Amino acid sequence: MYGEKFLSRVIEWRRDIHSHPELSQNEQRTSELVAGVLEGLGLEVTRNVGGFGVVGLLHGKSDGKTVALRADMDALPLNEETGLSYASQTQGVMHACGHDTHVAMMLGAACALSEVREKIQGNVKFIFQPAEELNPTGGAPGMIREGVLENPHVDGIFALHVWPVFETGKIAIRSGECMAASDRIFLTVHGKTAHGSRPDQGHDAIVASAHIITGLQAIVSRSVSPLDSAVVTIGTIHGGYRYNVIPDTVKLEGTVRTLNPEIQSSMPDLITRTAKGMAESLGCSCDVEYVKGYPPLVNDSTLAGIAVDAVRKIHGEDAVIIADEPDLAAEDFAFFARERPAVMAWLGCRPSDVDVKTAPKLHNTRFCPDEGCFVYGIDYLVQSSLNFLLRSSR
Repeated sequence: MYGEKFLSRVIEWRRDIHSHPELSQNEQRTSELVAGVLEGLGLEVTRNVGGFGVVGLLHGKSDGKTVALRADMDALPLNEETGLSYASQTQGVMHACGHDTHVAMMLGAACALSEVREKIQGNVKFIFQPAEELNPTGGAPGMIREGVLENPHVDGIFALHVWPVFETGKIAIRSGECMAASDRIFLTVHGKTAHGSRPDQGHDAIVASAHIITGLQAIVSRSVSPLDSAVVTIGTIHGGYRYNVIPDTVKLEGTVRTLNPEIQSSMPDLITRTAKGMAESLGCSCDVEYVKGYPPLVNDSTLAGIAVDAVRKIHGEDAVIIADEPDLAAEDFAFFARERPAVMAWLGCRPSDVDVKTAPKLHNTRFCPDEGCFVYGIDYLVQSSLNFLLRSSR
């Protein structure tokens, strides 16, 4: 309905951004492209909000509520292996999470909404956010601190994320818990060096680390209710000097994912007691640093209903998926959702002839969403905005 008209431009913008990816807090080129397009549409544009964030404000024909749309702009430190003609031209940097598509689709939505501004009662605020991948800080808090949700006051906010679990033509929406909190843990195990042939003369930090890792998994299976979700993953281990030396120091780093705020609050103590106890039982010690990152993302039930109705109106019942369960991936859109009613939708981007088991997932060096999904994404953003403002004006 809306997306088809602007599809060629959206594809062009997306491929340009994809070819020139920028890491968190370095999104200068992307932000300039975005600001230029928004200014060309006659929007009120503010640059450098919370870093390289850009905000575009569209005023409707009369006063009313303000709805916001949000897209993230940063890329990941990966070497692209897609073989695309418009692949990354920056070594070691790639749009492997689809943020290039989010930016392009929201620019398409800005084009569509600009054409019907005389029919809009209220305002639409377009939030292009930097540093979504910069866990545990994220880019959303900086924009919030600098007033992105005020002047005018934002009453509701919509976002989407390309999601290869679902095929193109489907949009999945869930009310309530949608995505997980994402915290970081840093562990340093201290032991005593000895010759590899005489472990009894030292305290092996590697053996202690192995027991700690096993113990951390027992937290999920024995200290968290089976009705709740939690993940404790150790992603890196660094330690040792050579094959025949008992090492005295091992560093571990990992992530903790939870959906229930009470479970999230309990994790620092559970992890600290487990790590220290395991280390001390083997004559070692362990320093634990627990850093809280993104909170759980909870979709507002009213906005979720508006989003579902928007998809049904344009693409019919078959395009809607009511997601049965949340995902333990994390999103700093959660910071916006703590401040205002918000909803994140998952946009299917996998061609129907590609098996979900073999399709490259997010954060994969071969990830490449189907450009056919862009029409659905643009339509979702536009119709959700219009539905929200129409409902708010009654």
